[in-house]
Amino acid sequence: MNSLPDPVKSARRALAILEVLTEHEQPMGFTALAERLGYPKSSLHGLLRTLVDSGWAGFDEQTRRYSLGIRTLSAGNAYGRSLPLADRALPHMRRICAELNETVQLAVLDGVHNVYVAKVDGNQALALASAVGRRLPAHTTALGKVLLAGLADTELTHRFTGVPLTAFTEHTITSLAALGEQLRQVRRRGYGTDTEEYTVGVRCLAVPIRDATGRVVAGMSVSVPTIRFRRELRTRGLELLREAGSGLSAELGFDADQPRRTTT
Repeated sequence: MNSLPDPVKSARRALAILEVLTEHEQPMGFTALAERLGYPKSSLHGLLRTLVDSGWAGFDEQTRRYSLGIRTLSAGNAYGRSLPLADRALPHMRRICAELNETVQLAVLDGVHNVYVAKVDGNQALALASAVGRRLPAHTTALGKVLLAGLADTELTHRFTGVPLTAFTEHTITSLAALGEQLRQVRRRGYGTDTEEYTVGVRCLAVPIRDATGRVVAGMSVSVPTIRFRRELRTRGLELLREAGSGLSAELGFDADQPRRTTT
């Protein structure tokens, strides 16, 4: 007698498909998905058909490629609306943007990536890879560094074991030892920097946001074209970020006199 498929195993496999499509950010063919996931072809066909029929995945008949479906957009928008952190942060972000006229962003940590959950753009043109919902490698961004700095060294090593630190520009950190040294600086100074490490011509400053336990739950940043990143703007930008970071952390219940906490 044949046993029924394990529903938990099937659910995990379906979620893994969505994770791969999310990380890849481009439509993928069946063969590429099969090679990436290692699932039996018959099982993968069934899972993809279910995801497409339910709207969680899309399928282009002409290119024969799969992508995220419209349901993921609805879920992402609902998640953004349900996230009080972003709502609380936006007034602080708008004040910074109003004074500097530069892009201000908020992100949270997901594994070894920072995920953008809010963004306020200035009026000046600035081409950034970030957008709400976008994931970028945390080792390449100021936001990512303040988020990673909130981890204990053992947790940092665990997350990056077997994970290559990909270079996007000649300034990108590409070794765990160098990243660890930068994170120690972030902890000492209380802010992180990105000196054209993901995008040539763009520099960033970021500060951590802490909750009532003292844990780093988010980061807030200002992104500025290198050509405008003069000492006066850097100094004022850091002042505004620190004020906003302290204010938002206080709203989340953080007491500045209590010890900072690293996540293990």
